[in-house]
This record gives sequence, structure tokens and C-alpha cells, in this order.
Amino acid sequence: MIELPTTSGDGHTSETFVPVFSNEELVFTTDETAQIERWKSHYPTVDGAIMRVLWLAQEKFGYLAPEVIRLSAEATGIPYAKAYGVATFYTQYFKKKKGKHVLDVCTCFTCQLCGGYDILHYLEEKLGIKSGETTSDGEFTIQQAECLGACDAAPMLQVTNGRYVMQLTPEKIDAMLDALRDGKSLEFESMTLPQDADEMGGNRRSDTQAVLETKAPPIAETIL
Repeated sequence: MIELPTTSGDGHTSETFVPVFSNEELVFTTDETAQIERWKSHYPTVDGAIMRVLWLAQEKFGYLAPEVIRLSAEATGIPYAKAYGVATFYTQYFKKKKGKHVLDVCTCFTCQLCGGYDILHYLEEKLGIKSGETTSDGEFTIQQAECLGACDAAPMLQVTNGRYVMQLTPEKIDAMLDALRDGKSLEFESMTLPQDADEMGGNRRSDTQAVLETKAPPIAETIL
């Protein structure tokens, strides 16, 4: 068991955990260390490099286990508590092991009106898991996301903090899943805002339909 401080100053708190990675695994390569040093030199203080270092660590280890956050903090030259604060603030940093492909489905206002929950439920049925779960083969994790800034192309999702897949339909989801399983890169999509109902597509609704057909999102059990 290892105990690490999660806050600094007088209000000291800490977390205790069992490491997932061994000391032999918890090492940045010579090239990675050199890159970290270059990042640190770009900022007035080394604190500014921590987001990049955490991103590098996540790509290397798959997710930010506490010992990986500690490694990142030590490489950057800052307290663990500071690195922990950054890692736990942004949802793009994974604190638990995820699938190879993380599907962030937007269910925020615009996507919700355009069928975001329809897309989420189709994915859940297609992959046989619920939001927040990972398929048994470790290929896919489904998550719900707040607005990803592509309201003009709703409904949409993001694949592992990278490519956007927009104006989703069941057929488009099927093609996306097949491509990801086959190890293919998803093509970049450039979208224009639909001008009239004929351009809306099968899964997109007019403003009137969206208002009349909208359904309240499910209430999380944690707030009941």
C-alpha cells in the first residue's frame, strides 16, 4: 500500500492505494524525458508543463493510476497534489482503465434534441454494455460527455479524445465500429450546417420536431 497527499497546505488529505504498475514499468524513456525537459523550458515555471506530461503518461500507460500521476509529478518537478489536481479536474484524463477505443457520446442540450440519447442507447445495445462500462474484449468504453463544441453536426461523439464522428445514424455507427475493430483510421469529416428540412437527414430533427418530441434525460441514481 502507498499513501500519497492529494492536497497541500494545512488542509492535508491523502489517498491510499495498491500500485498497478511495477517500479520497473514506471519509467520514462530517454527520449520521453528529453521531451519533458523541452516542455518544461517553454513555461515561466515548470508547473505549466504538467498537462503535457500527464498526456504523455496516459498515452504510455493507458490511464493515470496514482503511481503514474506520481511519476508525472516527479518528472515535472512539482508536488504530487498539484499533478493530482490537474488529472482529476479534466475528464480527458482517464483515472481508471478504459477500452482501446473510448466513445464519448454527447448528450448535452443540442445533441439531446437531435437524438443523442437514441445514439447512446443504440451503442449500448450494439456493444452489449451500459454507459460507463467496457466491453469484455477491452475494445470499447462508452461514456456520456458534455458539449464537445460540434452542435452544428449533432448528434455526435468523440473517439478517444481525438476524432469527431458527426451527424450520427445507426448505419454510421456500424461503419465506425467496424473500422475501429479493423484498426483503420477514421476519416476527417468537414460538416456544413443544414439549410432546410431536406438536408437534415434521417436522424436529425427540425426545430419543431425537436421541441415536440424531446424527452427528459434519465435521472442519475446518485442524486435520488
